Amino acid sequence: MDRKRVVITGVGVITPVGNTVEGFWKSLVEGRSSVRRISCIDAKNFSSQIAAEVLDFDPSVYLNSKEIRKTDRFVQFAIAATKAAIDSSNLDLSKENTDRIGIIIGSGIGGLHTIESEHNKYIERGPEKGARKMSPFLIPMLIVNMAAGYVSMYFKIKGPNTAIATACASGNHAIGDAFRIIQMGDADAMVAGGSEAAITIMGFGGFCALRALSTRNDAPEKASRPFDKDRDGFVMGEGAGIVVLEELGHALKRGAKIYGEIVGYGMSGDAYHMTAPDPEGGGATKCMRIALENANIAPEEVDYLNAHGTSTYFNDKIETVAVKKVFGEYAKKLAISSTKSVTGHLLGAAGGVELIACVLAMRDNLIPPTINYETPDPECDLNYTPNEAVKRETSVAMSNSLGFGGHNASLVVRKYK
Repeated sequence: MDRKRVVITGVGVITPVGNTVEGFWKSLVEGRSSVRRISCIDAKNFSSQIAAEVLDFDPSVYLNSKEIRKTDRFVQFAIAATKAAIDSSNLDLSKENTDRIGIIIGSGIGGLHTIESEHNKYIERGPEKGARKMSPFLIPMLIVNMAAGYVSMYFKIKGPNTAIATACASGNHAIGDAFRIIQMGDADAMVAGGSEAAITIMGFGGFCALRALSTRNDAPEKASRPFDKDRDGFVMGEGAGIVVLEELGHALKRGAKIYGEIVGYGMSGDAYHMTAPDPEGGGATKCMRIALENANIAPEEVDYLNAHGTSTYFNDKIETVAVKKVFGEYAKKLAISSTKSVTGHLLGAAGGVELIACVLAMRDNLIPPTINYETPDPECDLNYTPNEAVKRETSVAMSNSLGFGGHNASLVVRKYK
């Protein structure tokens, strides 16, 4: 059967550098770091004391007080980013068959705020009182699928509805799976992306215990430095990135603005280690190759690669190895950057936010920089667009997301023509 063409018609973000798409993009292009001393928890006993927090988010703009009490922060982010995406798409849901519109929203961790707050109440009240006072909304607030579930209820969207939990690859997997659902004719439109809000004592402390986080506490804005020789770990972030995908004919019929076309999706598993990537870069290599083959695009046609680029020693080194295997000699000419240098690592939300960065790069023919790239690493020797945005004709872009557990997902987008 002929596969449907799938275009992006709406984009929405909640990020540490802005809760509007244009504000977010301006921060990326200008290279303004979002990393600060952490404010939402007391981190004085942790090795890392910095994070990329969403500081200006007001859930009451979207939800009443009762709804706020029943939803975790990651669900609230998802609602806000989805509203922005639907608004930007001009998709009038009252005129659509919402049985033909679906939702896939991923999250790596889910409702960690809820888990911790309810457990703390139980401990503070003691077993007898705590058991009686446990919130009846504890489970529906914490489960990963509730971002997709609540968004469907909020917008009355009744089509295919599921959730993805593949750690830091969740957002890309959600968008890729939504792309395939439309390709196969099972929906006319999909809301897809990722949402994450895990900067809590347990979430933050857990990554500190893994020794995964940067400890550059005295210079937070310099801490996220992908591919730089002096990188010492990633910076934990939070937020949401949501896109509206549509079957091309559906989008054209209603005169929708088209941000770009998704043409390729690849995924793979490392089958190697819980947290470390395959040292040969096998999983990431396979994932990118599958995405390019799926898109019927040669490696030399890719103008921009938004790298996973976490600012950890192994990720950046091994992703570089994988890029060289996929792109060969062209790897030296390929424009690469890690927008995590600005936003921090948004975990399960990273894929959605970074795909939006790709379509904006194509729109403006402008490659956002990798900031804090000061000391070249001989093991990371490609063009990472250091410190300043670069004008470059950009017709095809790829976005990588590589998650704990060896989950890999790559998306390929191109300008619509």
